[in-house]
Amino acid sequence: MATPIYLRGASGIWTINGATFNPSPVSEIDTGNSCRCMVFSEDGSLFAWANAGSTFIMDTKTNTVLHDLKLPKVVDMKFSPLSNILATWSTYSVNKDTKVGQPNMNFVDVKTGSIIKSLIQKKAANWAPCWSCDEELCMRLVNNELHFFEKNNFNTAVTKLHVQKVSSFSLSQCPAPYTFAANFPGAKGQPSFVRVYNYPMEGVVASKSFFKGDRVDFYWNKKGNSVVILTSTESSESSYYGEQGLHFLDNRGESCFVPMQKEGPIYHVEWSPGDREFVVMHGYMPCKATIYNLKCEPTFDFGTGAWNSCCFNPQGNILLLAGFGNLPGNLEFWDYHKKKLICKTQAPDSTNFTWCPDGQHLLTSTTSPRLRVGNGYRVWHYSGTLMIQHNIPNHGELWQATVQPLPEERMPVFSISNKTVTSAVEQPKAKTEAYRPPHARGTAASAKPKPIQEYEAPSNVRKAAGAEGAQSKVKDGVYKQGRLPPGLSAAAAAASTATTPGQDAGRRIKLLKKKVKDIEKLKQSQASGTKLDNNQEEKVKQLESIMEELKTLQTR
Repeated sequence: MATPIYLRGASGIWTINGATFNPSPVSEIDTGNSCRCMVFSEDGSLFAWANAGSTFIMDTKTNTVLHDLKLPKVVDMKFSPLSNILATWSTYSVNKDTKVGQPNMNFVDVKTGSIIKSLIQKKAANWAPCWSCDEELCMRLVNNELHFFEKNNFNTAVTKLHVQKVSSFSLSQCPAPYTFAANFPGAKGQPSFVRVYNYPMEGVVASKSFFKGDRVDFYWNKKGNSVVILTSTESSESSYYGEQGLHFLDNRGESCFVPMQKEGPIYHVEWSPGDREFVVMHGYMPCKATIYNLKCEPTFDFGTGAWNSCCFNPQGNILLLAGFGNLPGNLEFWDYHKKKLICKTQAPDSTNFTWCPDGQHLLTSTTSPRLRVGNGYRVWHYSGTLMIQHNIPNHGELWQATVQPLPEERMPVFSISNKTVTSAVEQPKAKTEAYRPPHARGTAASAKPKPIQEYEAPSNVRKAAGAEGAQSKVKDGVYKQGRLPPGLSAAAAAASTATTPGQDAGRRIKLLKKKVKDIEKLKQSQASGTKLDNNQEEKVKQLESIMEELKTLQTR
């Protein structure tokens, strides 16, 4: 893994050699303590960073600064796909003397270093423009209106989307005709819509309506012909944490609701590089990871675990299931094509991660301000071997760690091996004791037993194992290939995990009441003239059977 690692922190920006353990800087790019952001071009040939005084563009092959843009206090940047334009954004401000707003968004010609257009973009949310893969089209959101520019000419918008207010949008990376999706929030009890368009405008290609969607996230496949949208609300009547929904649309006009296999939040959505499947991390902990096809049918699930994100390596043959944030840092590497677990390990206290271009190594980091203690980085091999580990000395702060990207032709496909990879770094060890707060250390531990947490095996293991051990509960949250814990028979496991009929009925009644409430809302919308989609109509038809089941359960 010879790709350089770029680090940004309180001591500036520097690089290290990813092929060695030596943490000494190979190159010190900036030695100040005010480096606000850094970004690579898509092929990794250019690197841009900004400090309090200016913004710079560097050639990564020679490590020479190409341009000093004289743009101070830039806090975010983005390269266009072909690296012709660098867009920068800084916090909006008003001139104290003239009381006139100052342009805070700039389009920079990368070849000359000159600013070709300066604009006012007040909000940080959705500030970044979106380009097509060939840079023939660029879109930006201006006062809830979409503006379209062609051939990087930002002086005049070629056209604008004049419909109702747009709150967010996303442009796919497919070749012409270009496809984009826009979110139109509902008002005064009316539903929200996500609509898919082709450019030039030829009417709506696909549309999906929903009621619960204060925020919408878009997930396009690589070809750009299908998009999964995640709708979210901040809160709801049924849950303090809000509600979410997952919907599928494509450029052929198809749309449908993606059914979840487990109740709870949706943490992450990731398309496979093959563009015909996507992975959804969902459900109350332990989270469930499920693969869906283009018909939104679940085809495989990885069981449950302490995860909240997933990521394919650049070659698409390894899928990482990870649990960061308030989770213990679990890492599971899977052979995606064989649906086989390669290994498990832990990267505790990690806040960020990214695959290296070779697809065989993973970079994890602990950064401020998420965690201000123990800042540093680690490099892992997909076999679970820890290759590099370094903490910033003197309790220094690390703000960002990333790997220089490479063009696709320099990322060859490799065969997954079961051979052990050796490393000079001390390998991580499982914690033998539970965490105890400082005031309780040195005293006798409580005899209170650890709670048993239920984990579910992957679908292929459940199918192979049959009834015995398929839904076993494993002590201390450790799952062992669907087998029962040593010394525990199938009958004993079933007895220990069983719930009383009253508990099951109570859960079912609660779920059915929620469904009735949702259907009543759909019927009210239908009565007010709103046209329901096929999925919503099917839900309304189920009301009678749901009421019958609810009545039966309540009379028991």
